[in-house]
Amino acid sequence: MVAVLKQGVSKQQVENLCVWFRGQGLDVHISEGQFHTVLGLIGDTSKIDIDLLESLNIIESVKTISEPFKNANRKFHHDDAVIDIGNTKIGGGYFRLIAGPCSVESYDQMLDIARKVKTSGASVLRGGAFKPRTSPYDFQGLHAEGIEILSRVKAITGMPIVTEIMNANHLPLFEDVDLIQVGARNMQNFELLKELGKTNKPILLKRGLSNTLKELLMSAEYIMAGGNEQVILCERGIRTFETYTRNTLDLSAIPMLRELTHLPIIVDPSHATGVARLVKSMAMAAAAAGADGIMIEVHNNPPGALCDGAQSLTPEQFNNVAEKVIRIREVIEQ
Repeated sequence: MVAVLKQGVSKQQVENLCVWFRGQGLDVHISEGQFHTVLGLIGDTSKIDIDLLESLNIIESVKTISEPFKNANRKFHHDDAVIDIGNTKIGGGYFRLIAGPCSVESYDQMLDIARKVKTSGASVLRGGAFKPRTSPYDFQGLHAEGIEILSRVKAITGMPIVTEIMNANHLPLFEDVDLIQVGARNMQNFELLKELGKTNKPILLKRGLSNTLKELLMSAEYIMAGGNEQVILCERGIRTFETYTRNTLDLSAIPMLRELTHLPIIVDPSHATGVARLVKSMAMAAAAAGADGIMIEVHNNPPGALCDGAQSLTPEQFNNVAEKVIRIREVIEQ
């Protein structure tokens, strides 16, 4: 960050400002020109209120010369992060398929789907116990019972489980959950993110429906600033003017995020398209674009699903998608 001071400021004013900056943990480089004095601020400037600085009567302008996200920034972490999810890893060359139904409906349903997707190559089982729905009259999930079902299926299949959290008060229920998902609607629920930063659980952070990549990374920063650096980013489509698909899958986010951050990046083509027949193409495209993982909704009876049946694949369809995606991964790794 660079602060340009107005003409005519006194040396005492400059010194007082420098003392304040140093009190914020920053190093200050002073450059005195013919007309202006420029202060170069070195260190973690993410806590500095730019609007406050620009309101001071001795400062002409403030410019940010590096991204405000530090913990998530590749400039400070050159190697790709590898995140442990139970007995498996993702990132840094470890590619993973995550599969399962939108919502946990019953024990028999989850066990049947888990066994089938595992056979097809899925490493992590997904299933929603708490379901954020647009309508208050739609199925909201089985809550604690849903997590208990996931845990029972995990014990039998050995598959790590991922499910979405809605409220920090629910954290005690997530003791046996291997990967905690923060949904698109909660991406900027900063109080929730702060609490997750205090946990030792990996966090799957979904991009908000209308959020920029910078905002996604700043949300990751909230978690990482709290001490939890186990964050996985998820591109799940953003809201645009298009109406033929549920959202618009932003595949360009994958290479862009790869430049900006060392965190693993996965793609959810199910929520991105909202149409089951489009999932295969988008999953293959995401794998080709360099995603670290793909998360796909799979249901053993999509027409009868209590949630998002229109975008869910059958186990047989998932098997076909998995085969294609794995082949693509083999090609790009050569």
